Amino acid sequence: MSESILARWPDFLELTKPRVVALMLITAVIGMCMAVPGFVPWRPLVLGNIGIAFCAGAAAAINHVVDERIDQKMSRTTNRPVAQGRVSQSEAIVFAALLAILGTALLAVTVNVLTAVLTVASLVGYAFIYTMFLKRATPQNIVIGGLAGAAPPLLGWTAVTGEIHAHGLLLALIIFAWTPPHFWALAIHRKEEYAAVGIPMLPVTHGSRFTALHILLYTVLMFLITLLPYITLLSGWIYAVAAALLGLRFLYWSIEILREKNPDAPMATFKFSITYLTVLFIAMLGDHWVLGSPV
Repeated sequence: MSESILARWPDFLELTKPRVVALMLITAVIGMCMAVPGFVPWRPLVLGNIGIAFCAGAAAAINHVVDERIDQKMSRTTNRPVAQGRVSQSEAIVFAALLAILGTALLAVTVNVLTAVLTVASLVGYAFIYTMFLKRATPQNIVIGGLAGAAPPLLGWTAVTGEIHAHGLLLALIIFAWTPPHFWALAIHRKEEYAAVGIPMLPVTHGSRFTALHILLYTVLMFLITLLPYITLLSGWIYAVAAALLGLRFLYWSIEILREKNPDAPMATFKFSITYLTVLFIAMLGDHWVLGSPV
């Protein structure tokens, strides 16, 4: 069995959704860097991010188990390890449990208990509250469930400081506001597939036009929120310029979806949204290192 599992390590890695976790870790690291004027201590930087990654991977693995039936019917997910039977449900559950235990213990022992507690809360929010209940219960699933996905920069902040600070919450608020337009763009593109498996995503329950309007409204809200780091003196002009330019580009794509002239606009918006968040946080970090805190 051990040889079989070792031979299937790419499938177990896929269970953790490594690209999603990588984006989460980028925001967590930047949350750490923004929390201190100088270099981040090695313990939270290395061990903290390993613990966060393990717990995020555990939540992703549980998502594979819960969504096995759905994944089998959607082209985007049909080749996932559990959906194809390359990893059994029991194996995935044990794998998720081990990651969650190791990640939580690592955070509690080597970082601080607050970060461990918040990370577990994020895991429970995504893997159980969102995946098991909200995803199938309401078209506002991604809005409510987005709270769990918004946690990484706050976790990074608390890993370094041991406290919840308004600026750490602001970083999480940016991701919380970004999540609906990011995911609803994909949901419009995959509308028929979500309808076929009975998932009440907003385009399925209220139509693509209604969803496009909400994407635009949330993009405006997100744009305003991304200016708050400059207004609250967390960041300087370099970040402000980047946030403005990136936000205007996001607004362009959200308007393109609403115009319904370009059938590729929803997927283009989804892809751009990933670049948007990555570059936004990197610009914030660059501003922090070049200008220091404006306070």
